[in-house]
Amino acid sequence: MAGTTLTEPILYSFRRCPYAMRARMALLVSDTACEVREVKLREKPLEMVAASPKGTVPVLVLCDGPVIEESLDIMRWALRRNDPEHWLDGDDAELIGINDSSFKFHLDRYKYADRYPADAVDHRAQAVQILAGLEQRLAKRAFLCGDARSLTDAAIMPFVRQFAATDRGWFDAQPLPSVQRWLATMLASPLFAEAMAKRPQWRGSA
Repeated sequence: MAGTTLTEPILYSFRRCPYAMRARMALLVSDTACEVREVKLREKPLEMVAASPKGTVPVLVLCDGPVIEESLDIMRWALRRNDPEHWLDGDDAELIGINDSSFKFHLDRYKYADRYPADAVDHRAQAVQILAGLEQRLAKRAFLCGDARSLTDAAIMPFVRQFAATDRGWFDAQPLPSVQRWLATMLASPLFAEAMAKRPQWRGSA
């Protein structure tokens, strides 16, 4: 980006990546204008790698030069600038941490069982135990931190969505009615629909 002055931030994103999903939702709900560049991780554009050598999404390149490379940092940056729905009031770092570590660990070994020398059914069961904790919360309130959606809901939902979609019939049959209701509500929101808008691949100089 040397020698170039941006008029708005650039977000390198991949539509189906749960980390990118939550970043896009926070950028949208905060009314943060940015150029979304849809990339394929097997065909990483040179501009993205130059901005962030880690080579994963999301990556947010700010107008004044800094680069934000982690999805939660992008969410919190956007919401600190403008938080009309008070998402930061529901920023449960501990709950998000469990999602990003333990739940993601088991999710990957269930969803991508062919990539790991592990028992997918056992990892599915371990993930359900974590969802049971969310079930207890959601049985008492509409969302994870209260009566309105917040950063925590947006941060966790894309991973629960991915888990549910791995075997939707099986997931729907589980005794998780509050999680299922919450997930359906999040998925049906206009915000999520806008975040999942399809974009053509951005190729840049690659």
